[in-house]
Amino acid sequence: MADQTKNPAYVDQVVLAPDVPQQPPAAAVVKEPPQAETDEESVNQKPVEKALVEEHLSKHRCDDQENVLQSGSFKEESTRVVDLLDIEKKALQQLKQLVQEALNKHEFGGQQPEVPKEDDEKESSKEEAKDEAVIDDDPPKPETVAETNDAPVKEDSINLVETEVIEDKVATAAAGSDTVEDDGAKTVEAIEESIVSVSSSSVQPAAEAEAYVESEDERKGGKVEDKVVPPEEISIWGVPLLADERSDVILLKFLRARDFKVKEAFVMLKNTILWRKEFGIDELVEQDLGDDLSKVIFMHGFDKEGHPVCYNVYGEFRNKELYQKKISDEEKRQNFLRWRIQFLEKSIRKLDFRPGGICTIVQVNDLKNSPGPAKWELRQATKQALHLLQDNYPEFVARQVFINVPWWYLAVNKMINPFLTQRTKSKFVFAGPSKSADTLFRYITAEQVPVKYGGLSKGSEFATTETVTEITVKLAAKHTVEFPVTEACLVRWEVRVIGWGVSYGAEFVPSGENSYAVIIQKARKVAASTEEPVVCDNFKVGEAGKVVLTIHNPSSKKKKLLYRFKSHPTTSH
Repeated sequence: MADQTKNPAYVDQVVLAPDVPQQPPAAAVVKEPPQAETDEESVNQKPVEKALVEEHLSKHRCDDQENVLQSGSFKEESTRVVDLLDIEKKALQQLKQLVQEALNKHEFGGQQPEVPKEDDEKESSKEEAKDEAVIDDDPPKPETVAETNDAPVKEDSINLVETEVIEDKVATAAAGSDTVEDDGAKTVEAIEESIVSVSSSSVQPAAEAEAYVESEDERKGGKVEDKVVPPEEISIWGVPLLADERSDVILLKFLRARDFKVKEAFVMLKNTILWRKEFGIDELVEQDLGDDLSKVIFMHGFDKEGHPVCYNVYGEFRNKELYQKKISDEEKRQNFLRWRIQFLEKSIRKLDFRPGGICTIVQVNDLKNSPGPAKWELRQATKQALHLLQDNYPEFVARQVFINVPWWYLAVNKMINPFLTQRTKSKFVFAGPSKSADTLFRYITAEQVPVKYGGLSKGSEFATTETVTEITVKLAAKHTVEFPVTEACLVRWEVRVIGWGVSYGAEFVPSGENSYAVIIQKARKVAASTEEPVVCDNFKVGEAGKVVLTIHNPSSKKKKLLYRFKSHPTTSH
């Protein structure tokens, strides 16, 4: 969603869904419009302003304005590596290398694993050996060391006790030489033997310590390398990075969000992972934050391409009690933000991240009775959510559909349209109140659209998998629908005319010559403001024939007729 502009503020008020983050501009400085908001607008380095700057730079290069993609024309790119261009494959491979290096160095915020206990003991033994080999502050006399030429010893391998023994031997031998002058030669031999024997005994443990240290050094170059600290394991949206092909789909989202600029995509990925740790996403998903906002944001059905559909109903904030309870101050807005992130996380984890799978969502934004831009608290809550979603949830929206759009929003959209990128505009679809249902039906089948938005999806005898037939009833004309029946059964049907303002009747016409037609529903006018948007009816049939529905449209406008039926065999009495 980084394609969104941050100014005017009205835009933030209507977009709660993550879209396509834009890469920052290469080099340019564009003075931003003055902001009359609080410091919260500067969160995350103002990625929306970056989109403004990039659009400012790029729009001058678009000489042919007719090439700009029209609303709703966005076509999702493939998530299969084999379908990528060579340059895109190369970028993906480079990003995977950067990610692997970061995992090896624990750059994503993972904790260094503790040293195993066995290694601690060996490390302690090594330190003890070094301590035993450390020379005393009072080094041995040069004459004594020089006399042991046949076994030279490093200074740091001689122990203080051994040095004192040598000195004592020498002193004793020297004292003996004063009293026994006749045996001078023997005295010298005794001194030499004492020195040699003691030095030999000193060299042996020192040599063993040195050999131990050398063996440890060899271990550093050999066996120790076999116990290198393993790479950290990082999962995002339930997908372990670099573990399987699903990881490629995740990485492609970040690459596309940054126009396949590898370093920028890596920075975005790294920041997202660090933010998820700081925000405590894994713990947040498991928390119970209540369902007070279940009517504000909810998932319902799938579009014609299989994308799950998320509905954002801004009119619910007209409820003063809900508004005061959820977004009237900063603490409540933060709780709202946590709920919004939790909702999105749970929805994303149900997506299919396998190559070719459905890994994006369709957003339907209902602006009917929306509080509008005057509600500062709502605008702030939306901005805060927008900043996090656009920075940390790249390429998760397949299409943004705005329905029941008021006149003031259409006027605002015309003003901000030049600041939107082509990619963003290609995902946006706008429809006023009279065209909202027809617009939804372009992308979502009627059996998947909630009743409140013109569809037939509700808790009833019919499932969302049971197909709805759509027919256009011409102006000032009658249209009949027939359900053939070949045996005794119970026939059920649902019928709806968008906007009604027509007459509806139903009858059963048997096949037998001597049978009479049965009126099931006498023709009656269904007003446009009816509280019964869907007519649900049934009839128990005892013989072959057909159920006939008649729709009379006396108005000067075409009408959209929706219906479906099914039958259950019964025993005829």
